[in-house]
Amino acid sequence: MITKKIEIEDLIKEIPKAVTYLMEKEIRCLRCGEPIWGTLETAAKEKGFNDLEIESFVNDLNNL
Repeated sequence: MITKKIEIEDLIKEIPKAVTYLMEKEIRCLRCGEPIWGTLETAAKEKGFNDLEIESFVNDLNNL
């Protein structure tokens, strides 16, 4: 089960489709072919998403 505390690298390994999903949300998960370090929550907050939006992302990712 995905949580907001999952590391981006682990998320991508677990759910490869997450790359497309995150790109659609303008959350970078790859830079020059290398994974971005940090959690889903951190990456989303850096883009200005609030806690409710982040929980929505978690739900969506768990449904992929």
